[in-house]
Amino acid sequence: MLSLPRRRLIGAAAALPLLSLPGLLRAAEPDTSDLKDITGGAVPIGPEERRARIARAQERMRASGIGAVLIESGSSLTYFTGVRWGRSERLTAAVIPADGAPIIVTPFFEAPSVSESLGIPAEVRTWQEDEDPLAVVAAFLKERRLATQPIGVEETVRFFAVDGLRKALPGARIVSANPVVRGVRMVKTAPEIALMQLATDVTIAAYRWTWPKVKPGMTAGEIGALMNAATRRLGGAPEFSLVLIDEAAALPHGSRKPQVVRNGSVVLMDCGCTVQGYQSDVSRTFVYGTPSAEVRKVWGDVARGQQVAFAAARLGAPAGSVDDAVRRYYESLGYGPHYRLPGLSHRTGHGIGLDGHEPVNLVHNEATPLAEGMCFSDEPGLYLPGRFGVRLEDCFHMTASGPRWFSEPPRSIDAPLG
Repeated sequence: MLSLPRRRLIGAAAALPLLSLPGLLRAAEPDTSDLKDITGGAVPIGPEERRARIARAQERMRASGIGAVLIESGSSLTYFTGVRWGRSERLTAAVIPADGAPIIVTPFFEAPSVSESLGIPAEVRTWQEDEDPLAVVAAFLKERRLATQPIGVEETVRFFAVDGLRKALPGARIVSANPVVRGVRMVKTAPEIALMQLATDVTIAAYRWTWPKVKPGMTAGEIGALMNAATRRLGGAPEFSLVLIDEAAALPHGSRKPQVVRNGSVVLMDCGCTVQGYQSDVSRTFVYGTPSAEVRKVWGDVARGQQVAFAAARLGAPAGSVDDAVRRYYESLGYGPHYRLPGLSHRTGHGIGLDGHEPVNLVHNEATPLAEGMCFSDEPGLYLPGRFGVRLEDCFHMTASGPRWFSEPPRSIDAPLG
């Protein structure tokens, strides 16, 4: 990929009057003409699916004695209502009662835009710039005779909204909505899993296209640009493309120091995209040229660690037991102990869905039992500070017969793409 500062691109555009700046920027993109969109069969989440989600939430609310749930803009609002809206100082939120239809609360002048993505039957109630949006929420709760019942608040709702609700309803008992929102979102349905599978397929195909194009002298940014270009062409929306080379690969989330591929370099790539909002997350560790005996051993230890985690993921087992199984294995090899380095300094995996990281995690002491429909990353990396790191990451979902991969882990360091 042509890697030039933007100011130099602008200068080049001025010297080429027949080519606009957007055209020049497109010309600088990698040639992905040998790829095609593989997401044509993606089925968006429809109204029936969202109504079913609300029904499951309401069932949990009644079982928990929660009268209503407040959900602010973000992935949970999209999950239940279809509304995609950014957060600002102006509150846009949903109130889901234990019975009956929800409402959307939003500024008056935003209502037409917010309504465009509304995917369920719901009244849109507005507030003017000189009004309090939490007063609108409180009025709805009073109308539905819910003001004296516990009000669940989704865990990412900001303090100003919670504080405003307390002031609007001084006698209200405000509780966590985790038993409702987490409880529903953690268990993915077939339509969700199908979209996550497509997103994973895109990421794997992008890896297969990108890695053969890596050459000595390439920077982490240039490799990431290749990956992103391939992902877009294949039909995914790039979410992240972390590329770590040699010593930087020992830092799970990277370094700002310059990184360049050389013969024998360890190249750790952690990449993901979305399809219809649902995420993939796949890591691969390559070696440009011939791997050293030490790198080969560590790579093999991580590959085995992935399989140990997968084998430990059994229905009904505490999520933390998966992390524990990996650490027992690594400690038997002399890594750690626990989260110490050289070894595995982070959890074995995280939940995934509409968000790249969702509750719950595969981490020590997490007691939530694994259940059908839960989705996780499996990424028990090993990191040797100042030298290199290896991370292999594939996601799986729990089925009635146990875990199932979204992407098959690679077989060996000599066949890092399987």
